[in-house]
Amino acid sequence: MKVSDERREAYLASYDDWQRKLGELHEVFLEGARTPVGDQFKGLLNRESRAFEKFQQARLELLGIPQPADSPFD
Repeated sequence: MKVSDERREAYLASYDDWQRKLGELHEVFLEGARTPVGDQFKGLLNRESRAFEKFQQARLELLGIPQPADSPFD
């Protein structure tokens, strides 16, 4: 199966970004490399979460799966 270069690049870029953000989160949780202060912890979690959502969207586009309709409960 061949996908368009645009979808491929979007997928790879979002995957790399998510892995970077996940690595930063692992440095804090698993390695204890640093201790976030104040809102830094919330920011760390939010950045990883947003990067994962972008990756999920790019993955669905790559696979040709339509985006789910907006839920009235979100």
